Amino acid sequence: MGEAPEETISANSPKLAGTVGWGPATLVAVFAGMLYGGSKEASASVSKDAEVMLKLGSTPDKREQYRLMRDAMEKRFLRITKGSIIGGVRLGLFTAAFYGLQDVLAEKRGVHDVFNVVGAGSATAATFGLILPGSLPWRLRNSAMGSVLGAAICFPLGWVHLKLIEKANEGNAVSHPIGGERKSGVGAAIDRLEGNLNK
Repeated sequence: MGEAPEETISANSPKLAGTVGWGPATLVAVFAGMLYGGSKEASASVSKDAEVMLKLGSTPDKREQYRLMRDAMEKRFLRITKGSIIGGVRLGLFTAAFYGLQDVLAEKRGVHDVFNVVGAGSATAATFGLILPGSLPWRLRNSAMGSVLGAAICFPLGWVHLKLIEKANEGNAVSHPIGGERKSGVGAAIDRLEGNLNK
């Protein structure tokens, strides 16, 4: 009963608390990217609004003022909409590629561990570095840098995430035994306490 939790989680086990599927993660990323892209374009259009106000002040004709104001509002709306769509698509594609690759690695290797996160982060960052605009040497350099940075950033994040999953599922084997009798939360807590005392 006093065994330490394993560093890897078997892929054949039922879905554990804390694991994220690529679908919900992608949906959240699309909305987050839309919010970021739209707010970035909205803040960038402040200087353009100042130019419109200067033109309005120098135009005495009311019809011309109305036309300038309408054109400025239409352009602002189009800029914010375009920024939202591009931001949502970019972050959504990145997240879908990351989590999809992570799921493929976990399925092929048979375990959920930190190396799945590192491999997915490195490959995704390298791919997106390769598709950035620019010359071929520039894109190859971005891809190599993205691969290294993706692995370096994803290793500690993957390790922390795995530890959180282990902590979240610490009592699941006791409180929900497969093919066995289901215990209440109090019974599971007592069994965990006994296990900790027996260590």
